[in-house]
Amino acid sequence: MNAHLLNPAVEAQASAAIQIDDLTFSWPHSSSAILNIQHLSIERGEKVFLAGPSGSGKSTLLGILAGILEFSRGTIMINHCHLDSLTSTQRDAFRGDHIGFIFQQFNLIPYLTTLENIMLPCQFSKVRAQNSIHQYGSVMNEAKSLLSRLDLAEDLWNSQAHQLSVGQQQRVAVARALIGGPSIIIADEPTSALDSDRRDTFLTLLLEACEENSTTLLFVSHDLDISTHFSRVIYLQDINQCEVSSQ
Repeated sequence: MNAHLLNPAVEAQASAAIQIDDLTFSWPHSSSAILNIQHLSIERGEKVFLAGPSGSGKSTLLGILAGILEFSRGTIMINHCHLDSLTSTQRDAFRGDHIGFIFQQFNLIPYLTTLENIMLPCQFSKVRAQNSIHQYGSVMNEAKSLLSRLDLAEDLWNSQAHQLSVGQQQRVAVARALIGGPSIIIADEPTSALDSDRRDTFLTLLLEACEENSTTLLFVSHDLDISTHFSRVIYLQDINQCEVSSQ
């Protein structure tokens, strides 16, 4: 089919990394929904800031996009894959292959070394391991390349995670999310415990790394001061038709 003849809706769908249509979510045994999102589309390579107060449903939405929570109604496509068509095991595998996570407390394994922490996703995902090997020759080579680009001193590469400073752990968390080339990075309140200097350094590292890899970034926070760093800001309360008082 001639690309110029595509329906605009089809074209938009083709370029979207994340597409949500008619999503409804409610907790088991609850009579009311806490998420009702008619439409949300995030383009490939976009750097999106998702804002909302505590209790607005941000973490719930992330759980749905990650395939951890099953939704009641609607369609979610990530990289053209319908999440609702997958079993829970398939969703786990899909998440490991295509989505890198950065958590609020970074969630590094304290007794593993810096390199071991970074390579961990490739132990659980053959796709990411193969991507790494194809581009860098080995998973270890990519881990070292990421650490070099993120300016973590080589004498720390074999240190255990608990021996690292907060700033050093930031870099490890970014490298672990990026290894193996996942197409989407989801960052869940990763700057909430950081002072302003560490926060700005972390954001610079993350945004530069995502830009270099053409990675889609969904960054979730209630801190509007950092929203100016992103190409688009979405307020969850503007797209969620439910009124949520607590999560």
